[in-house]
Amino acid sequence: MLFIAKEAALEAGTAIMQVYESMNFSVEYKKDNSPLTAADKAAHEIIKKKLATTSIPVLSEEDKMIPYEERRQWDYFWLVDPLDGTKEFIKRTKEFTVNIALIRNQQPVFGVVQAPALGLLYWSDFEGKAWKQLNNDPAEEIHTHPTRRRVRYIVASKSHLTPETEEYIKQFPGASLQTIGSSLKFMLVAEGKADCYPRFGPTMEWDTAAAHAIARSCDCRVVDASLNEELKYNKENFLNPSFLVVR
Repeated sequence: MLFIAKEAALEAGTAIMQVYESMNFSVEYKKDNSPLTAADKAAHEIIKKKLATTSIPVLSEEDKMIPYEERRQWDYFWLVDPLDGTKEFIKRTKEFTVNIALIRNQQPVFGVVQAPALGLLYWSDFEGKAWKQLNNDPAEEIHTHPTRRRVRYIVASKSHLTPETEEYIKQFPGASLQTIGSSLKFMLVAEGKADCYPRFGPTMEWDTAAAHAIARSCDCRVVDASLNEELKYNKENFLNPSFLVVR
Protein backbone atom coordinates (compact mmCIF):
# COMPACT_ATOMS: atom_id res chain seq x y z
CA MET A 1 0.00 0.00 0.00
CA LEU A 2 2.86 2.38 0.75
CA PHE A 3 4.43 1.63 -2.64
CA ILE A 4 1.11 2.37 -4.37
CA ALA A 5 0.69 5.62 -2.42
CA LYS A 6 4.19 6.78 -3.38
CA GLU A 7 3.58 5.91 -7.04
CA ALA A 8 0.26 7.79 -6.96
CA ALA A 9 1.92 10.88 -5.48
CA LEU A 10 4.73 10.85 -8.04
CA GLU A 11 2.38 10.38 -11.00
CA ALA A 12 0.14 13.15 -9.70
CA GLY A 13 3.18 15.37 -9.27
CA THR A 14 4.16 14.81 -12.90
CA ALA A 15 0.67 15.86 -14.04
CA ILE A 16 0.78 18.93 -11.79
CA MET A 17 4.11 20.01 -13.24
CA GLN A 18 2.81 19.67 -16.80
CA VAL A 19 0.14 22.26 -15.95
CA TYR A 20 2.60 24.37 -13.94
CA GLU A 21 5.10 24.52 -16.79
CA SER A 22 2.48 25.26 -19.43
CA MET A 23 2.20 28.81 -18.02
CA ASN A 24 -1.38 28.82 -19.28
CA PHE A 25 -4.10 27.65 -16.93
CA SER A 26 -7.36 29.09 -15.69
CA VAL A 27 -8.40 29.39 -12.06
CA GLU A 28 -11.89 28.53 -10.83
CA TYR A 29 -13.24 29.18 -7.36
CA LYS A 30 -15.19 26.70 -5.26
CA LYS A 31 -18.12 27.56 -2.98
CA ASP A 32 -15.73 28.26 -0.08
CA ASN A 33 -13.82 30.69 -2.36
CA SER A 34 -10.75 28.42 -2.49
CA PRO A 35 -9.02 28.21 -5.88
CA LEU A 36 -9.18 25.20 -8.21
CA THR A 37 -7.02 24.55 -11.27
CA ALA A 38 -6.60 21.89 -13.94
CA ALA A 39 -3.66 20.61 -11.88
CA ASP A 40 -5.92 19.90 -8.87
CA LYS A 41 -8.34 17.99 -11.10
CA ALA A 42 -5.70 15.98 -12.95
CA ALA A 43 -3.92 14.99 -9.73
CA HIS A 44 -7.21 13.96 -8.14
CA GLU A 45 -8.13 11.66 -11.01
CA ILE A 46 -4.70 10.00 -11.10
CA ILE A 47 -4.60 9.39 -7.35
CA LYS A 48 -8.18 8.14 -7.18
CA LYS A 49 -7.57 5.63 -9.99
CA LYS A 50 -4.27 4.43 -8.51
CA LEU A 51 -5.59 4.00 -4.96
CA ALA A 52 -8.72 2.22 -6.22
CA THR A 53 -6.51 -0.84 -6.83
CA THR A 54 -6.21 -1.27 -3.04
CA SER A 55 -10.00 -1.64 -2.57
CA ILE A 56 -9.77 0.84 0.32
CA PRO A 57 -12.18 3.84 0.26
CA VAL A 58 -10.72 7.15 -0.90
CA LEU A 59 -11.69 10.52 0.56
CA SER A 60 -10.21 13.40 -1.43
CA GLU A 61 -10.60 17.15 -1.11
CA GLU A 62 -11.96 17.16 -4.65
CA ASP A 63 -14.45 14.33 -3.96
CA LYS A 64 -15.47 14.70 -0.35
CA MET A 65 -19.27 14.50 -0.46
CA ILE A 66 -19.50 11.11 1.24
CA PRO A 67 -22.10 10.95 4.04
CA TYR A 68 -20.70 10.67 7.55
CA GLU A 69 -22.97 7.72 8.27
CA GLU A 70 -21.19 5.83 5.50
CA ARG A 71 -17.60 6.80 6.17
CA ARG A 72 -17.82 6.37 9.95
CA GLN A 73 -18.08 2.63 9.24
CA TRP A 74 -14.77 2.55 7.42
CA ASP A 75 -11.97 0.56 9.05
CA TYR A 76 -9.26 2.02 6.81
CA PHE A 77 -9.47 4.80 4.25
CA TRP A 78 -7.21 7.01 2.15
CA LEU A 79 -7.28 10.74 2.92
CA VAL A 80 -5.97 12.81 0.02
CA ASP A 81 -5.18 16.40 -0.89
CA PRO A 82 -4.25 16.19 -4.59
CA LEU A 83 -2.71 19.67 -4.57
CA ASP A 84 -2.05 21.29 -1.20
CA GLY A 85 -1.07 24.92 -1.60
CA THR A 86 -3.04 25.82 -4.73
CA LYS A 87 -2.51 29.50 -3.92
CA GLU A 88 1.24 28.95 -3.97
CA PHE A 89 0.91 26.98 -7.21
CA ILE A 90 -0.89 29.94 -8.79
CA LYS A 91 1.76 32.35 -7.44
CA ARG A 92 4.46 29.99 -8.81
CA THR A 93 6.40 29.77 -5.53
CA LYS A 94 7.09 26.00 -5.86
CA GLU A 95 5.73 25.52 -2.31
CA PHE A 96 2.92 23.08 -3.06
CA THR A 97 2.56 19.39 -2.32
CA VAL A 98 0.63 16.18 -2.97
CA ASN A 99 -0.61 14.65 0.30
CA ILE A 100 -1.74 11.03 0.71
CA ALA A 101 -2.42 9.37 4.09
CA LEU A 102 -3.79 6.02 5.17
CA ILE A 103 -6.13 6.49 8.15
CA ARG A 104 -7.28 3.95 10.74
CA ASN A 105 -9.20 4.64 13.95
CA GLN A 106 -9.04 8.42 13.36
CA GLN A 107 -5.21 8.41 13.20
CA PRO A 108 -2.81 8.33 10.24
CA VAL A 109 -1.05 4.98 9.74
CA PHE A 110 1.47 6.43 7.28
CA GLY A 111 1.74 9.41 4.96
CA VAL A 112 3.32 10.48 1.68
CA VAL A 113 4.08 14.13 0.89
CA GLN A 114 5.56 15.08 -2.47
CA ALA A 115 6.72 18.56 -3.51
CA PRO A 116 6.99 18.13 -7.29
CA ALA A 117 8.48 21.55 -8.11
CA LEU A 118 11.23 20.96 -5.53
CA GLY A 119 11.91 17.32 -6.43
CA LEU A 120 11.21 16.24 -2.85
CA LEU A 121 9.43 13.13 -1.63
CA TYR A 122 8.75 12.46 2.06
CA TRP A 123 7.06 9.42 3.57
CA SER A 124 6.64 7.44 6.76
CA ASP A 125 6.42 3.65 6.92
CA PHE A 126 4.78 0.90 8.95
CA GLU A 127 7.85 0.66 11.19
CA GLY A 128 7.45 4.22 12.43
CA LYS A 129 10.36 5.62 10.42
CA ALA A 130 10.32 8.69 8.17
CA TRP A 131 12.22 9.25 4.95
CA LYS A 132 13.20 12.00 2.53
CA GLN A 133 14.32 11.67 -1.07
CA LEU A 134 15.56 14.37 -3.44
CA ASN A 135 14.92 13.48 -7.07
CA ASN A 136 16.69 10.15 -7.75
CA ASP A 137 19.15 10.38 -4.85
CA PRO A 138 19.14 7.60 -2.24
CA ALA A 139 16.46 8.06 0.41
CA GLU A 140 17.61 9.30 3.81
CA GLU A 141 15.93 8.64 7.14
CA ILE A 142 14.94 11.89 8.83
CA HIS A 143 14.78 12.72 12.54
CA THR A 144 14.22 15.71 14.72
CA HIS A 145 17.12 16.87 16.85
CA PRO A 146 17.01 16.89 20.67
CA THR A 147 14.57 19.55 21.83
CA ARG A 148 16.19 22.87 22.68
CA ARG A 149 15.41 24.61 25.93
CA ARG A 150 13.90 27.51 24.05
CA VAL A 151 12.18 27.95 20.71
CA ARG A 152 14.59 29.49 18.20
CA TYR A 153 13.00 28.73 14.84
CA ILE A 154 9.30 28.98 14.02
CA VAL A 155 7.63 28.18 10.73
CA ALA A 156 4.22 29.55 9.78
CA SER A 157 1.82 29.79 6.87
CA LYS A 158 2.76 32.12 4.03
CA SER A 159 -0.84 32.74 2.89
CA HIS A 160 -2.69 32.40 6.22
CA LEU A 161 -0.66 34.20 8.89
CA THR A 162 -3.46 35.17 11.29
CA PRO A 163 -3.34 37.68 14.18
CA GLU A 164 -3.73 34.73 16.60
CA THR A 165 -0.65 33.07 15.11
CA GLU A 166 1.31 36.30 15.35
CA GLU A 167 0.26 36.65 18.99
CA TYR A 168 1.51 33.13 19.73
CA ILE A 169 4.86 33.85 18.06
CA LYS A 170 5.35 36.91 20.29
CA GLN A 171 5.86 34.51 23.22
CA PHE A 172 9.27 33.71 21.77
CA PRO A 173 11.20 36.98 21.38
CA GLY A 174 14.27 36.58 19.24
CA ALA A 175 13.00 33.47 17.48
CA SER A 176 13.50 33.39 13.71
CA LEU A 177 10.34 33.10 11.61
CA GLN A 178 10.08 31.44 8.22
CA THR A 179 6.86 31.44 6.22
CA ILE A 180 6.27 28.72 3.66
CA GLY A 181 3.30 27.17 1.86
CA SER A 182 1.51 23.82 2.07
CA SER A 183 2.45 20.83 4.24
CA LEU A 184 6.14 21.70 3.86
CA LYS A 185 5.81 23.49 7.21
CA PHE A 186 5.35 20.13 8.93
CA MET A 187 8.40 18.77 7.14
CA LEU A 188 10.64 21.54 8.48
CA VAL A 189 9.70 20.59 12.03
CA ALA A 190 10.02 16.87 11.25
CA GLU A 191 13.55 17.39 9.92
CA GLY A 192 14.56 19.49 12.92
CA LYS A 193 14.93 22.66 10.86
CA ALA A 194 12.17 24.38 12.87
CA ASP A 195 11.09 24.01 16.48
CA CYS A 196 7.41 24.78 16.13
CA TYR A 197 4.62 25.30 13.61
CA PRO A 198 1.61 27.10 15.13
CA ARG A 199 -1.58 27.15 13.08
CA PHE A 200 -4.37 29.35 14.45
CA GLY A 201 -6.64 29.40 11.44
CA PRO A 202 -8.79 27.06 9.38
CA THR A 203 -7.35 23.89 7.87
CA MET A 204 -9.08 20.71 6.77
CA GLU A 205 -8.26 17.10 7.56
CA TRP A 206 -6.75 16.44 4.11
CA ASP A 207 -4.37 19.39 4.62
CA THR A 208 -2.67 17.77 7.60
CA ALA A 209 -3.08 13.97 7.70
CA ALA A 210 -0.13 12.86 5.54
CA ALA A 211 2.28 15.37 7.07
CA HIS A 212 0.97 14.50 10.55
CA ALA A 213 1.96 10.86 9.99
CA ILE A 214 5.47 11.82 8.91
CA ALA A 215 5.97 14.32 11.74
CA ARG A 216 4.80 11.77 14.29
CA SER A 217 7.34 9.25 12.96
CA CYS A 218 9.97 11.90 13.74
CA ASP A 219 8.78 12.09 17.38
CA CYS A 220 6.89 15.33 16.81
CA ARG A 221 3.43 16.01 18.21
CA VAL A 222 0.54 17.47 16.23
CA VAL A 223 -1.91 18.63 18.87
CA ASP A 224 -5.08 20.61 19.30
CA ALA A 225 -3.89 23.99 20.60
CA SER A 226 -6.65 24.09 23.23
CA LEU A 227 -6.86 20.47 24.40
CA ASN A 228 -3.25 19.31 23.87
CA GLU A 229 -4.60 16.15 22.22
CA GLU A 230 -3.53 14.64 18.88
CA LEU A 231 -5.56 15.76 15.90
CA LYS A 232 -8.25 13.27 14.88
CA TYR A 233 -9.51 12.37 11.42
CA ASN A 234 -12.79 11.28 9.84
CA LYS A 235 -14.80 13.59 12.06
CA GLU A 236 -18.32 14.55 11.03
CA ASN A 237 -16.94 18.02 10.26
CA PHE A 238 -13.64 17.94 8.37
CA LEU A 239 -12.46 21.23 9.88
CA ASN A 240 -9.37 20.94 12.09
CA PRO A 241 -9.07 22.89 15.33
CA SER A 242 -6.16 25.31 15.75
CA PHE A 243 -3.08 23.20 16.31
CA LEU A 244 0.63 23.12 17.09
CA VAL A 245 3.35 20.95 15.57
CA VAL A 246 6.09 20.69 18.18
CA ARG A 247 9.08 18.51 18.97
